[in-house]
Amino acid sequence: MTTVLTTLTKPLTAVLAKLRIDPFIAGILATVGVASLLPASGAIAHGFGVATNIAVGLLFFLYGARLSTQETVDGLRHWRLHVVVLCATFVLFPLLGLATAVLPSGLLSPQLYTGVLFLCVLPSTVQSSIAFTSIARGNVAAAICSASLSNMLGIVFTPLLVALLLATDGGGINGSAVLDIVLQLLVPFVAGQLARRWIGDWITRHSAPLKIFDRGSILLVVYTAFSAGMTEGIWHRIDLVSLLVLAAVCAAILGLVLSITGAGSKLLGFGRADRITILFCGSKKSLASGLPMATVLFGHDRVGLIVLPLMLFHQIQLIVCAALARRYARQALPAPDGDLVRAA
Repeated sequence: MTTVLTTLTKPLTAVLAKLRIDPFIAGILATVGVASLLPASGAIAHGFGVATNIAVGLLFFLYGARLSTQETVDGLRHWRLHVVVLCATFVLFPLLGLATAVLPSGLLSPQLYTGVLFLCVLPSTVQSSIAFTSIARGNVAAAICSASLSNMLGIVFTPLLVALLLATDGGGINGSAVLDIVLQLLVPFVAGQLARRWIGDWITRHSAPLKIFDRGSILLVVYTAFSAGMTEGIWHRIDLVSLLVLAAVCAAILGLVLSITGAGSKLLGFGRADRITILFCGSKKSLASGLPMATVLFGHDRVGLIVLPLMLFHQIQLIVCAALARRYARQALPAPDGDLVRAA
């Protein structure tokens, strides 16, 4: 199967290489285009949602089967890295969100400003953070622990920060979200760890299918999320100038977080693999967690424009981080002892 996919995609990859376009980024943009023209709705959208959940569970099963138990334990013990990621997610981001209040009046409507603040108090993504860390050859075990911890703590931290920074309609977070995280992330990962003794070697020898699955799962998330926005019609409720300003704000916040986490992790003495993990886990915001949280916290009548900054930020972070992940992957070469070294 892998050989067939490689043969079919080789001509397209060659053309994109000549044009200096990253195939992964091209795939993300193409997926956005397809979702814009042919968004999933109704039963089809529900089917894509189920497929996304299955893909996430299978991805974590494969990660569990690929990582040794010692690597997992080391990831759990890496408390300094987790503290840095949590500080970036729940301290740095909210401060940058509050800083957008200095923008001239009229550039962002009250609802869009609320949406920016809401975006900044959300937990990190899990799937794409780990996938990009894997592509960039970072510390995947630490990324799994850090991103999962961020999501679980976000169930508590996000509503508290919303209550502190925003005036909301009330409502709490349903405890079933914690169960969803456990069932979709922790259970498959533990199952993969238990199955490692039988399939671990096969997973290691066939790394190409796992890479394809990493990228494919991200494209599935992009299509599902963008389809939801199209069917809600939120793109027709904002003018072009406001949309461009909002995109610039989202890009500026992402750029600042990437710069601060990149430089800060280096100053703190983290190794290359850990710096990659901090960069990707600390700079993401979860659309999957944000959409249901927004519905609970703000109500269905207000949620449309409030989640627009999150949807826009989500697309920007995927495109930028895809480019960064591929850049890190090209810069890393396998050393004779199996470690990664910087390419000259």
